[in-house]
Amino acid sequence: MTKQSPSASHATHPANDALYKKVGWRLLPLLMVSYMVAYIDRVNIGYAKLQMMELPAFDDAVYGLGAGLFFVGYVMFEVPSNMLMQRIGARKTLLRIMLIWGLVAAGMMFVKTPMQFYVMRFLLGVFEAGFLPGVVLYLTYWYPEPRRGQVLAILMAAVVGAGVFAGPVSGAIMKYLNGVGGLSGWQWLFLTQGLPASLLGITAYLWLQDRPEDAHWLTDEEKQSLKAEIEYHRPTTTASGSALKALFRDWRVYTLALSDFLLIAANYALVFWIPSLIKGWGVEDLLLVGVFAATPQAVGIAAMILVGRHSDRTRERRWHYALSTFVAAAGLGICILTQGNFVGSLAGLCVTMLGLASALPLFLTVVTEYLAKPVAATGIAFINSLALLGGVVSPIMMAQINSRTGDVAMSMYFVAGLFALAGVVMLVALRPAPSGAAEFQTEAGAKA
Repeated sequence: MTKQSPSASHATHPANDALYKKVGWRLLPLLMVSYMVAYIDRVNIGYAKLQMMELPAFDDAVYGLGAGLFFVGYVMFEVPSNMLMQRIGARKTLLRIMLIWGLVAAGMMFVKTPMQFYVMRFLLGVFEAGFLPGVVLYLTYWYPEPRRGQVLAILMAAVVGAGVFAGPVSGAIMKYLNGVGGLSGWQWLFLTQGLPASLLGITAYLWLQDRPEDAHWLTDEEKQSLKAEIEYHRPTTTASGSALKALFRDWRVYTLALSDFLLIAANYALVFWIPSLIKGWGVEDLLLVGVFAATPQAVGIAAMILVGRHSDRTRERRWHYALSTFVAAAGLGICILTQGNFVGSLAGLCVTMLGLASALPLFLTVVTEYLAKPVAATGIAFINSLALLGGVVSPIMMAQINSRTGDVAMSMYFVAGLFALAGVVMLVALRPAPSGAAEFQTEAGAKA
């Protein structure tokens, strides 16, 4: 039986749209800026490396291990952080996470030895682990299920924006503050990009309210409207034991996780090493390194929008994703062929980011469409946890390849292989059914 509610019409009522716009302007700007800072604090060691390598005992191997240890801490403590969030609420969780991670990120400025570097990177992963789940949970208190997709897409756009913003700002800080107050540019980088997280955590606690009923900036009628629509769209079923067993027995879940593992490994290999690659192409000015690092990110934004629209229009995901990863691999091939030519190498990197930026949101779309609704939340978290280990492996592998061969082309071959294999695995995972009746079917969904 279809449930009825007075709120059923709210989803399309113009007054209701205005209400959600009001909520969005109150919540999303702060959350987006916070997410941008989280991403920058995670990857800014790619720029800091350009000066940190002057420290005693620091080399590519030390850097690669430290970059990967962030994800070890992140994966280990994501579930405990989520469990604590259920007990103390979203606002206190955001305050706890952002305040401590900001202090740890800023504390990176005091690193002197490889061991200190390893410990701080691990702790950064530990304390940032629950941030995104906390934000997603918080948004479920304010938006019903039909509206969350668009809201989360807006939130995720912050990461792409951070990629464009981080390069020029990081380069400028390291160039113009180097030596100021007796501190190196990389020390100023960690200080100026770490402390904002702590300040934003305090701001979030003071500015946000846990739930609509606590919001003084909403009228009583608006509060009731939000509560009614959220309740109307609340799922009435939960995942059964048999559905969860089917999820964990489904071989496609593991192949999807493998594809995402490879994509994330390739992504972070590039994110952590692009500044070094650009400097290796003969660009010595740190500000220009940042500007040129941002250029491929800007190209990626346009490609992500266009490819995503075409995929939505054609309702095809599998080949869009695979071709995107193949394009990313081809871009690195251009970089290899044009070594010594700055323009050609940068063009190849732009092609790579065109493919990578297109593939990242496509994967999430594939997974959400494949998994049956009762097990979707569990399945997405499970796949994401397995895939994040790619962030541990690739920086270490890149460092080993660079150290042992001394040839950056070899590490590019490695990353290109990760991209290409990610696409092949996706084609295998979601190959058309023999009957031709459907492209794929989720076993977990069939048994839910």
